Amino acid sequence: MLYGRLDSLRERASTRLAVTLRESGGTPAARTERDASAGMFTTRIAQLDAAENGLCFGRLDFQDEERRYIGRMGIRDDSADYEPLLLDWRAPAARPFYLATAASPDGVSRRRYIKTRRRQVIGFDDEVLDLTAPQGQQNQGLTGEASLLAALNASRTGRMTDIVETIQAEQDQIIRAPQQGVVVVQGGPGTGKTAVALHRAAFLLYTHRRQLSRRGVLIIGPNATFLRYIGQVLPALGETGVVLSTVSELYPGVVPQREEAAEVSAIKGRLAMAGVVAAAVRDRQQVPRNATEIRYAREVLRLDREVCAAAREKARRSRKPHNQARPIFAGEIINALARQVAGRLSDNMREADALVAEMLGDEAPRDRNLLDQDALSDIKRELRGDPEVRAVISRLWPSLTPQRLLSDLFSSAARLRAATPRFSERERAQLLRDPAGGWAPADVPLLDEAAELLGEDDLVQRARAERERRERVAYAGGVVDLLSQDLLDPETLLASDVIDAERLAERHEQEDYLTTAERAAADRTWAFGHVIVDEAQELSEMAWRMLMRRCPTRSMTLVGDVAQTGDPAGTSSWQRVIEPYMQKRWRLERLTVNYRTPAEIMAVAADVAASIDPPVTEADLPRSVRESGVQPWHLRVPPSQLADQLARIAASEAAAVGDGRLAVIVPATRVDELGSAVRTAVPGASVGADAELENPVVVLSVRQAKGLEFDSVLIAEPEQILTESSRGHSDLYVGMTRATQRLGVLHTGELPAALVRLRPLASTPLDA
Repeated sequence: MLYGRLDSLRERASTRLAVTLRESGGTPAARTERDASAGMFTTRIAQLDAAENGLCFGRLDFQDEERRYIGRMGIRDDSADYEPLLLDWRAPAARPFYLATAASPDGVSRRRYIKTRRRQVIGFDDEVLDLTAPQGQQNQGLTGEASLLAALNASRTGRMTDIVETIQAEQDQIIRAPQQGVVVVQGGPGTGKTAVALHRAAFLLYTHRRQLSRRGVLIIGPNATFLRYIGQVLPALGETGVVLSTVSELYPGVVPQREEAAEVSAIKGRLAMAGVVAAAVRDRQQVPRNATEIRYAREVLRLDREVCAAAREKARRSRKPHNQARPIFAGEIINALARQVAGRLSDNMREADALVAEMLGDEAPRDRNLLDQDALSDIKRELRGDPEVRAVISRLWPSLTPQRLLSDLFSSAARLRAATPRFSERERAQLLRDPAGGWAPADVPLLDEAAELLGEDDLVQRARAERERRERVAYAGGVVDLLSQDLLDPETLLASDVIDAERLAERHEQEDYLTTAERAAADRTWAFGHVIVDEAQELSEMAWRMLMRRCPTRSMTLVGDVAQTGDPAGTSSWQRVIEPYMQKRWRLERLTVNYRTPAEIMAVAADVAASIDPPVTEADLPRSVRESGVQPWHLRVPPSQLADQLARIAASEAAAVGDGRLAVIVPATRVDELGSAVRTAVPGASVGADAELENPVVVLSVRQAKGLEFDSVLIAEPEQILTESSRGHSDLYVGMTRATQRLGVLHTGELPAALVRLRPLASTPLDA
């Protein structure tokens, strides 16, 4: 019945879409209405398609004999009462499915977990919560333990799936928390931080649909691989109106491809760089040391230093961004020059009057107004158009783009020295670079900072907008003329009788055809209704400034683990990065259960965590809910045999995990080298930042593996991973906790002290 209902809904949406397209006609107004309707129906069809696999996953039986079916979206019948057939998992009435326990049943006598494969129900698990019933049992631990463990032990597919069937109580509390304010979710590896963040996005879009559909939701991930990994979760829950991005993709038009040292990125990520960018802008607002001479109309005008200083002060006092304050500066300079020109013209005219009066024997007029306002306006207009005057103004207060400002700054030792008075010479040398090298990820927050300080020249912006408007009106006028060519019947109502070119152009601006997500992604100044950041501990202080600008209401969900901070510009304290913007108006939530990492691996990872600075105590580690029965191992090999042994063992591990996924995590500097060896042994292996996670085997660095999970993990050269970064122990901790079943470590030197609990392997892991 439920699946038949799904077909009926999809068929109805498809039919209505076809009718809308067929009957919309060819008029501009009809096309506008058609596009809006088509977008609505297409979204509905996508939601139903996404829900086809396991639409209904649970049932609640209440003590008063009421039954509620729980699913990925809500469905109601066609009766007059519009009764619900299926409750959306986000609805308040569905919440007992996640929170009810035998100790606190909330009226629930039985909770049923329904297992489906496509359209077929293949089984179910029941939890009896009524202690008076014959099968009643005390259950104060995990809800739906059988279904949860089945999901945890299932092979990975290279794509993250939703967890609506197995959301636990501590996760549900965070998912359904109020929208307002900043919620920081601290959770160790495997606690479901990412899943909680994504399901919170779905919950907020469901609960605050009207508000968030206008402003949108921004989800920030650590890298493009991670975004591909989570990309299907929200569409499967019926939500497509979100923007998924990395920090380095938040500046429209800039694609960072430059590689730079981690130490340089750390410098650029420091909060002090905000002052550097501001100083670089002020440095471009110049006052000449001496008077400047300008040739104009066969004369030489003199622009004094005092005049320029006064003009600069007035422009700065306006508190407008640099480019928007430029017309104020230019206006003061033009006024000063115009007064010079007008004074000279007046003097010349007085001399002429005196000469004429002398010739005629008359007395020369004394107080005559020689130049009126119109004449003065003409002088100013000519000065504004004079190439030499414009060149002087551009030299003293140039119109700048963020790209030009930073390129000029980082390519000039003199400009860097002026903007970084408190930096060391070594730091300045690290920032100095060839401007032809492109942009690095750490440059993006600096570009955003520069854009805030520079703004866009209002005059240029208005002129461009007016030019584009005239082009649209001209095009629309041609359309109206074409539709109005009906000379056969003078009584016919023509298109020009209904709509003019101006109104037609307004109704067909390109923005009308873009979704909220598309408009938001293309607009640097867009203010999102809610922002979710995964691996938030990795963000630099400058990245936080950029993100806070994207969400002025400070409605944010930040998830991460300070023990897993690997970026040198990242943080080890939530207070340090949040309180400058929120003071005490934020709350910390903790996830304490490790669903991913089996206890055998977590026991070894605990030793690595204890070596992190500051150390992670055993009490702070998440508690693993299961054991895999497979002990993690290590194998020492000669340096000359590392690549061959790694490739051979990767092939055997890939066979051992069957339909699952294997990750080979290697030092960042050896991804290509060792990845090539693994690819030779496993032809389907994928390597590096562009790795396809659906492939059975992938070779990644720790940073590329962040946020992901695999059935089995092989780590090569842990000592090199430790020494590659100042946060090496955090990186090794991250790499070890990606596995859901099996972990092996290959090394050529001595085993790091933190890994002494690994089981030594003689020669091959096949018997592990």
